Amino acid sequence: MNVRRLIPTAAVAGAVALGLTALSACSSSDAAEGGSDGKLDVVASFYPMQFLAEEIGGSHVSVTTLTKPGTEPHDLELSPRQVGGLSDADYILFLKGVQPAVDDAVAQAGVENTVDAAKLTTLEKHGSEVGHDHGHEEGEEHGGEEEAGLDPHIWLDPVKYAEVAEGVGKSLEKADPDHAADYRENTDALVTELNALNTAYETGLKDTATKTFITTHSAFGYLAERYGLTQEGIAGLDPEAEPSPARIDEIHHVAEEAEATTVFFETLASDRTARTLANDLGLKTGVLDPLEGITGKSAGADYIEVMESNLTALKKALGAK
Repeated sequence: MNVRRLIPTAAVAGAVALGLTALSACSSSDAAEGGSDGKLDVVASFYPMQFLAEEIGGSHVSVTTLTKPGTEPHDLELSPRQVGGLSDADYILFLKGVQPAVDDAVAQAGVENTVDAAKLTTLEKHGSEVGHDHGHEEGEEHGGEEEAGLDPHIWLDPVKYAEVAEGVGKSLEKADPDHAADYRENTDALVTELNALNTAYETGLKDTATKTFITTHSAFGYLAERYGLTQEGIAGLDPEAEPSPARIDEIHHVAEEAEATTVFFETLASDRTARTLANDLGLKTGVLDPLEGITGKSAGADYIEVMESNLTALKKALGAK
């Protein structure tokens, strides 16, 4: 399946290279007019937000990202210049709960057209099993002050990502009403692609030999829930976290009982734990990309292509029939 309009990688790299210095000095009240080139100056927190802004905004936006390709987004630190430059943006798109430094900077920026993608869908708690403590507290609700227990990886579920896309489209229409029709058309096109991706996942993962997959980074809770799978994360939401001996022992038992074949790792974090565990269990290793950034090592040029590669990897590991 090839269900996308390819974004040239050179264009993405160029946007990143420009960084926040490309933002114009216009105030939030000038958002409809945009920057000096007539485009809406958009700042995205990291790749999944950048992809939405570029796809939906099209030729009417100039998108920069706070997270350079190859940077682990969870650990991002912002320079004083980056923090100060945020207030010059016409529109900010971020996902609260992924990058604490960004959350703080966005709160200080005071940009009128600021969109938190977490508010465009429903966040859930995942990873309650041993070794998956994400710091959740009983009684936490989406939208409260403390959201540590809510899984922010909504972009790995095509259905939830489509909900976010629709919300982003509406917010861009509001920020730049002169181009509302184009934003609406681009949103519809992207949602169609995401619906096709969802169908491909439903079909491809419907009949498999096992429903359990092992990952180093517990980022795939929404994806697993959507398609009736079980994610067994070696560590929690932090891809650099070291698993406890008890969790390693538990993974050994889970792998045997579920007849797992593969331990997945990712491109932006160390694969040492995954390879060690796979070697101990006599399992294969593979890449399951949480799509927190696109680099030369990514199995695709953009979100759609990498998600298709993830589907191929899952089908192989789970023994799809």
